[in-house]
Amino acid sequence: MDRQLPEGRRILPGTLPLEAGRDLAEAMVAGIGAWCDRETAGLAAGWTEHHDAAEIEARRAQVRVRVGAADPRLPVRALELQASTAGSSLVARAAGGVEIYAVRWPVLAGVDGEGLLLVPEGPPRADVVALGDAGWAPEALCGLAGELPEEGRFALHLAQRGCRVVCPVVVDRGRDGTGGIPRREYVWRMAFELGRHIIGYEVQRILALVDFFEFEAETATPIGVMGYGEGGLLALYAAALDPRIAAAVVSGHFRSRAQVWREPIDRDVWGLLRMGCDDAGLAALVAPRGLVVEAATQPRPAGVALGDPDGPPTAEDVWAECQRATRVYGAAHSSRLIVADPGEGRESAPGMPETLDAFLRLLEPAAPPRVRGLPAGPAWDGAGPAEEAAPWAPPGGTPGPLPDAGARRDRQFRQLVDAVQALRRASEAERDRWWSGVDRSSPEAWARGCAHHRATLEEEVIGRCPPPEGPLRARSRLVYDRPGWRGYEVALDLWPEVFASGLLLLPDGAENGPPRPVVVCQHGLEGHARDTVEGPPDSPYRAFAARLAERGFVVFAPQNPYVGGEGFRRLQRKAHPLGLSLFSFITAQHARALEWLGGLPYVDPARIALYGLSYGGKTAMRVPALLPGYCLSICSADFNEWVYKCAAEDRRFGYLYTGEYDMYEWNLGNRCNYAELAGLIAPRPFMVERGHRDGVGRDEFVAFEYAKVRRLYADLGIPESTAIEFFDGGHWIHGEGTFAFLERHLGNPRAEG
Repeated sequence: MDRQLPEGRRILPGTLPLEAGRDLAEAMVAGIGAWCDRETAGLAAGWTEHHDAAEIEARRAQVRVRVGAADPRLPVRALELQASTAGSSLVARAAGGVEIYAVRWPVLAGVDGEGLLLVPEGPPRADVVALGDAGWAPEALCGLAGELPEEGRFALHLAQRGCRVVCPVVVDRGRDGTGGIPRREYVWRMAFELGRHIIGYEVQRILALVDFFEFEAETATPIGVMGYGEGGLLALYAAALDPRIAAAVVSGHFRSRAQVWREPIDRDVWGLLRMGCDDAGLAALVAPRGLVVEAATQPRPAGVALGDPDGPPTAEDVWAECQRATRVYGAAHSSRLIVADPGEGRESAPGMPETLDAFLRLLEPAAPPRVRGLPAGPAWDGAGPAEEAAPWAPPGGTPGPLPDAGARRDRQFRQLVDAVQALRRASEAERDRWWSGVDRSSPEAWARGCAHHRATLEEEVIGRCPPPEGPLRARSRLVYDRPGWRGYEVALDLWPEVFASGLLLLPDGAENGPPRPVVVCQHGLEGHARDTVEGPPDSPYRAFAARLAERGFVVFAPQNPYVGGEGFRRLQRKAHPLGLSLFSFITAQHARALEWLGGLPYVDPARIALYGLSYGGKTAMRVPALLPGYCLSICSADFNEWVYKCAAEDRRFGYLYTGEYDMYEWNLGNRCNYAELAGLIAPRPFMVERGHRDGVGRDEFVAFEYAKVRRLYADLGIPESTAIEFFDGGHWIHGEGTFAFLERHLGNPRAEG
């Protein structure tokens, strides 16, 4: 602050004093996190009350879409036995007459499943899909490889008890071929952008086996699924989504998902908690079919910290979630929900004999139940099989070489990557199809026709926050007094924990003249509102907010919450299960700022523009697309072929290879690339500012995407309302063509004054 002003000018008229010395950016991030925690706690009851069949099926269909498991599968008429000149498809024989084969089966175009088939002696009493934790080779579940304890070899034990079992590969979290990103996250990133999910792809591999079991069985052989760790997650989803599965075992996974944001990001499902589909909610989709929850120790993903200071869930954690699940099963079906707890002094490993016995009896409902339903406390109730289980025995007499587990693992991973890349290449045609019905005959017709697409973007891609609670309660304090303008820090309330803030730059004499246009100047990643006002001449922002104030514009520089490193990125993780994103809050904050700015006597509410750099350019693409209160938008140092940048693996400037997982937005690729986002801004003026040497993209990609925007504005008869300026520079504000564009469409405030 350069000069002293009278006390009455130290706050804006009509506002309360704003407390000094508080880091509003840090408080903003903390407040949004607290809001998410409160919302999550409010959803803790989950979707576990009784619902009719239509509601169940509607929820099942919604979950199927959200985990990307809605694509039609290829028919499976047989499992392909994988033999070679090196040996037979029969890779082992085990005690009890079990034969083990290497198999493959079709799932989707370009995607198949691989694993081991275990065939018992005689007709199978059940068909079971057995799934290990991420990265466990199927051979480990059969005792052919690895160091699993005897109880952990549950695929072999089920086969020795008379089940036909298939053990699919579960994608691991290794980092080979991903630029250092865990493999499951690598698939999650690209798939999430295109409305798919690694969970969905792996569930599809399971359900393709269910298709085979159903087609191949001459009699009504029951179908079950059992999994541990990541396999337990997949078993729960598969049983929830397919009523043909008669019973499921979930081991080392079942618990509250209120802290899912602490878990590996490949478990991030858009709207998971808003749908009520935490683990108890998914159990609601399994009921009244059989479900066994085995309280085995949850594995920590290799190389990925869960971030839970209390460690993996205890038996009590499992128990609490199971108690919620009992509400869906109710008294009439209580014997169909079973908790298997190892009890005091017992090793908590998957595949306890009690678990297998309970599972088989749920698969054979005609047999009298020998395991009671959920007891009153977190302990195994002692009930067990009437007869001894078959003794465990190691496999022997291997007639052929074991499959190359590493090559098979890599194939299964690459197939998912290639499948998503095919979707990415097809996404432009999908977007064209989705937008094809919007009338381009006039700007007015276009604006009317975009209403559905705007609502879809807000509700299903960005996420819509509830309306603000209470009044604006604007507070302000003077922070700049420069020749020609003054600057005030401002805060506005939204919800008890959440506020909007920024800097208002007010040119001298603005209060006494006609209402002026406003330029909202948005900072980028890890930036602050003050960065747009001050800093060295070579700053990326080039003090563009101050320069515009000197030109006579009223300027507002909002503080956005993408600041604080991992702290703000956690907001994205917390928001996704609520069906929200970081931009849900940013949009709500901008809407609040527009409400306040539009009420100022020296502001023309019809002439408020947004101009953002980098992450601020990302804001300039999304927020005006949703908020018609912005009359113009300028995207600087961000405009891109965005779907390519987020989902393509052949360019290392993309987000697949950076820590910025917050960039990913659910199904954006099939709805809006940057040309379509600009289409939602149209027919309002729109401009792109692009430095040739800006590493955020390539000129060719920017020009390719912008050409679609130029064509749209030409079709609407308003080509003069859009522009692109290339300049010989980097990732910074140029401020030449863009300033002229602002004055051309907003007017020259100095001349007006």
